[in-house]
Amino acid sequence: MGSTAVGIRNGLSTLKPMPNETPEPQAICNDVSRSAIFIVATIANDRDQEAKVREWCGDIAALVRAVGKRVPAGNLSCVCSFGSDAWDRLFGAPRPALLHPFRDIGEGERRALGTPGDFLLHIRAEHMDLCFELATQLLGALGDAVTVVDEVHGFRYFDMRDMVGFVDGTENPTGRAADEYTLITEDPGFEGGSYVLVQKYLHDMDGWNALSVETQERIIGRKKLSDVELDAAIKPSSSHSSLTTITENGKEVKILRDNMPFGRLGAAEFGTYFIGYARSPAPIEQMLENMFIGRPPGNYDRLLDYSRAVTGGLFFVPSATLLEELADRDPPSVTAAIETHSEPSSPAEPRHDGSLNIGSLKGISQHE
Repeated sequence: MGSTAVGIRNGLSTLKPMPNETPEPQAICNDVSRSAIFIVATIANDRDQEAKVREWCGDIAALVRAVGKRVPAGNLSCVCSFGSDAWDRLFGAPRPALLHPFRDIGEGERRALGTPGDFLLHIRAEHMDLCFELATQLLGALGDAVTVVDEVHGFRYFDMRDMVGFVDGTENPTGRAADEYTLITEDPGFEGGSYVLVQKYLHDMDGWNALSVETQERIIGRKKLSDVELDAAIKPSSSHSSLTTITENGKEVKILRDNMPFGRLGAAEFGTYFIGYARSPAPIEQMLENMFIGRPPGNYDRLLDYSRAVTGGLFFVPSATLLEELADRDPPSVTAAIETHSEPSSPAEPRHDGSLNIGSLKGISQHE
């Protein structure tokens, strides 16, 4: 092994690589936990507040260690990532080669849309109290510099089931394959980083539960009880598993999912928080295009007849090494910041106001 200056690691690595060594990644490939908190926040459009967020980047690892040390077996971790606009405002050039705003896909009710968000915190642990305490410490350190626009508390549902009753994440890569599919190796200065795309889905559980198990299985493409994939002869090409399978040069391109169910009974809110990591946004965006538009167009994912995406965001995950270094990054010039803030949005990538319009899915229109 090469020589490395080592710090205590607990969920967010603080390894300091020596020259010519690969930067240590954040805790992207950690095992699925029993609890998680997903926080999406915006950053105040103020130079002093932006400087506060930059400085905070160097404190995240220490906060994870401080909270996690109290319950070592709790496997506390945190992954911090930044959106395209926030990267330009906070750090400027150089920037990750493939980072861009979330691209809206589809139309009408069947639509994946981008919603406000400058950074994402993905906090995981075996116990919710650890997640909650870390979230409290992380946000408390930022104060008025940020505004939380979406917060979801997720939980493991029985044997890794999603809210619609099927096992989730079956095809996740593991071990070295997980690193291969998630960690960047060919973008100089950003090695060990990743891209992450998130969406909050709400489900019409009354409509879904009215379906027969056989119909549900054909929509998902797997057996509900055993999680065995349906035989190719009977699995519809519109099934969720069919449309989210991407191949390139004869090889399947995988992403790493760490989805979590969530819900509020009093609000009749039942959902799944989708989170996918990959070394490029392209395969996740292709999956969404297949789902929302169809492959071919019109042959869309029938799960969307019972599920609606109400948020969407694309973020870059710097390596743990780079995350700490960003605390000392010189701010972009005032001229560059003004140009960034004044650039009009592309028609293909519309921006949305701060309202996420999230609510119950009772009464969502159904497709026959």
